[in-house]
Amino acid sequence: MSAPRFRPRGFTLIELLVVIAIIAVLIALLLPAVQNAREAARRTQCKNNLKQIGLAIHNYADSHRFLPPSYCYAGGISSNNASWSIHGRILPQLEQASAFSMVDLTIAWDAQLATGVPTLPVPVYQCPSDPYGNTVRTKNGAAFTQPLTYAFNMGTWFVFDPVSGRGGNGAFHPNSRNGFAAFIDGTSNTLMASEVKAFTPYFRNLDIGANPPIPASPAALASMSSAGEPKLGPDLNLNTGHTEWCDGRVHHSGFTTVFGPNTEVPYVDANGVRYDIDFNSRQEGHATLPTFAAITSRSYHSGMVQVVMMDGSCRSVGENLDLRVWRALGTRDGRETVGEF
Repeated sequence: MSAPRFRPRGFTLIELLVVIAIIAVLIALLLPAVQNAREAARRTQCKNNLKQIGLAIHNYADSHRFLPPSYCYAGGISSNNASWSIHGRILPQLEQASAFSMVDLTIAWDAQLATGVPTLPVPVYQCPSDPYGNTVRTKNGAAFTQPLTYAFNMGTWFVFDPVSGRGGNGAFHPNSRNGFAAFIDGTSNTLMASEVKAFTPYFRNLDIGANPPIPASPAALASMSSAGEPKLGPDLNLNTGHTEWCDGRVHHSGFTTVFGPNTEVPYVDANGVRYDIDFNSRQEGHATLPTFAAITSRSYHSGMVQVVMMDGSCRSVGENLDLRVWRALGTRDGRETVGEF
């Protein structure tokens, strides 16, 4: 009798290809769900950061009897980095008392680089969805400071007049000593802070007059601002808006409501490179020229930005919000009726 013939066990090539195809389909179906879950977690962490900032501002007000100024201006022409930001002033309220102990608020922050505080990463100032939120800003090849992704509300367009000392209509402005009684619109109807993007390209230092109108469109702003000093370029560190958390100037630590959340302000340079820009007419610290700024709230969260209101509540604001409502939320005493948003 002939020996029995055994069929070898294993998968055929076709079976293997079918299994691989099924696995690929499952991965393709699963990946978006994983990414959505991760983004949801990042949004939650972002909102928690804003909540901590809101609590810190309230604790600061309890201790000092007024809200922190965005910038301290003593007159004359001061250096670019003369004044510490609100972010620097609320360090003790964010469990950063040891860092704050090395800070002298009467001295320009960039004169205190040796302390290591300007290059200190403060996690609560960094949105986990911003790819550059924890990227160290360098200068002349050396670490200079850390960026930030949450900025304080400095009003609609006008920020500060160094001659009269008048400040803008937002929650904060240079030399302000506002208490909560100054918020006639109500603390639940006034923005405290919102998201911004680290390493934002911008223009600055252009005399546009004493009372210029609010730019009618992003294109109008881009056309006007292009005559100013550009702070942008192909290297990330050339786009220096919102890169100095210690700095009190509006293009670093503030935002305004000229345009709604996530509005693109397109500027195309001579090489055809397109940028989404901000604008500061004259940096705070000039002796005579006022500051007007279009610093847009932007976020890497799809379709929205997250904010904290002056009462400490946090909300997600859609990028299609009516601009009139957004500007009403940016004023502390405009007496507008906001309603639900």
